[in-house]
Amino acid sequence: MCRVVLYQPEIPQNTGNVARTCAATHTPLHLIEPLGFQLTDRYLRRAGLDYWPYVELHVHRTFSVFLEEIRPGRCVLFSTRGTVNYWDFSFRSDDCLVFG
Repeated sequence: MCRVVLYQPEIPQNTGNVARTCAATHTPLHLIEPLGFQLTDRYLRRAGLDYWPYVELHVHRTFSVFLEEIRPGRCVLFSTRGTVNYWDFSFRSDDCLVFG
C-alpha cells in the first residue's frame, strides 16, 4: 500500500489538508518530527475537518526511525528541483511518497 510521508512539516493547515486527502483515499500518513506545530493545533484540526478519525496517522521521531519501523520498499522524494516529472515516473503500489 502506498504511504504519504511529510518530513518535518511546518504549516498545520497544509498538514491538515494532506490528512484529509489521506482519509478520503485510505492512505496512511506518516509525519517525521520535529513538527512545526502541536498535533492539537486548532488550525491543523480545522483543516482536517471531521476526517481525523479516519486518518491512519503515524508519527516518527526521525527519518531513520521511520525507515527502521516501516522498512519501505522504496521512498520517492518530491522536490521542486527534481529532474523527473511525476507524470513520467513509474510508481509502485508500495511506494512511500515523501514531501518536505
